[in-house]
Amino acid sequence: MADGISIEIESLATAKPGGAGGDLVLFVGEDLALSPRAAEIAGPGAADLVARAAAAERFKGKAASALVIAAPAGLAAERLVVVGTGSEEQAARDWATLGGFTAGKIGSRSASVVLEWPGTAPGSDEVAAFSLGARLRTYKFDRYKSKKTPEGEEAGGAGRLTLLVPENAGLKKALRGAEGLAEGVILARELVNEPPNVLDPEEFARRAEALEKLGVEIEILDEKDMKKLGMRALLAVAQGSAKEARVVIMRWNGAEDAEEAPVAFIGKGVTFDSGGVSIKGSGGMEDMKGDMAGAACVVGLMHALASRKAKVNALGAIGLVENMPDGKAQRPGDIVTSMSGQTIEIINTDAEGRLVLADVLWHVQQTYKPRFMIDLATLTGAILVALGQEFAGMFSNNDELAQRLSAAGEATGEKVWRMPLAPGFDKLIESKFADMKNTGGRHGGSATAAQFLKRYVNDVPWIHLDIAGVGMGSPASEINRSWGSGWGVRLLDRLVRDHYEA
Repeated sequence: MADGISIEIESLATAKPGGAGGDLVLFVGEDLALSPRAAEIAGPGAADLVARAAAAERFKGKAASALVIAAPAGLAAERLVVVGTGSEEQAARDWATLGGFTAGKIGSRSASVVLEWPGTAPGSDEVAAFSLGARLRTYKFDRYKSKKTPEGEEAGGAGRLTLLVPENAGLKKALRGAEGLAEGVILARELVNEPPNVLDPEEFARRAEALEKLGVEIEILDEKDMKKLGMRALLAVAQGSAKEARVVIMRWNGAEDAEEAPVAFIGKGVTFDSGGVSIKGSGGMEDMKGDMAGAACVVGLMHALASRKAKVNALGAIGLVENMPDGKAQRPGDIVTSMSGQTIEIINTDAEGRLVLADVLWHVQQTYKPRFMIDLATLTGAILVALGQEFAGMFSNNDELAQRLSAAGEATGEKVWRMPLAPGFDKLIESKFADMKNTGGRHGGSATAAQFLKRYVNDVPWIHLDIAGVGMGSPASEINRSWGSGWGVRLLDRLVRDHYEA
């Protein structure tokens, strides 16, 4: 993984006044008041210095704003960075975003961060979320650049933050969890950002296999194994590529009862999608290296769960293929038989992700009998038309599971919006020649794709997340400056943490 920021923790009670070189970071609300301890650490005259500089710069202490005072008189710090936290009504703030914003102002420098302000003394969860945001903000993907990002550039660098925080129980455990979660998100980002000539299905499987070091059990199915299982829908997508397909099963057994049914996460992993014979237009086709963002999320999630030794049995399954248009590729008009025995008429070879997911979903629910299944896929451009890049589309056959995931989305900022499943969408994928078609046409494209997948889950509680708008190329935020966002790792980790761990 790319180098990121280094984070250390010190007690606010024993911090030395005046700063210790580097930057000193303080937080203020819209009244510009410092906490008593922050004022002590900053030293005599600091409050007046902040007030005068704020008046000169018209700094109002609003959220996501900062005042930078270079070479502050009376402080050992090189810069005094005053970060606005907004009004008192913003008390239920996003601590990860605050950490990301702060790290962005520090860049590759070192800083002591006094993490309190009037009326706010963060607990272990808040400090952990702050550190998570700082780690995610400073991630960058530049391994293929011969000239690296200049030192000190805001979006990157390997800086060092020393967080001065109130002493509280459970802080070390919370920080370890946050570090593992950050590593999981960054792993997902790395996978999405890699070029397709590097990250083919076999290489992707090898990288997933590295989770064995954390205690994750790994099984890799090659094409011979898949043929024995009858995964002919998945293999039909792969047959036009010189790169062999793979399915990777990852199992984390953290529950006290080893026989407890696992929670299951399934990811679409099309390492490059040309569209096959139904070839895409050339404009933007390079972005189709990211058509495996769902699989990347599942690998990152399994890393996060194993890193913090989550007390749950969890299963991750990813179908890895490359969709290419050579002479062996499947054609529109072909009929393939899925692992379930259901037949599929191929209308468009660019509707390939659902074929991959169909076989993997069937294998997971038949073999592992999970408590629920959640699949993630950059499945349809139609979801971008519906939801833009603000939400992932959520389709579900289970209200309780859907409500829980919606709540996790609100808590993490990785938001989902529930979309409809209905018998009418089933009619749109009826085929004259097979059990179903692989696409229902232009209208309701995301819904017909979800309705297709629903035929492979039986009665297992299930959610399909269409992440085409959020998994890659999503708008920059305070915690992400990467093309590959790693979207979904924090969302699903929160779902498991809140509802499914012992």
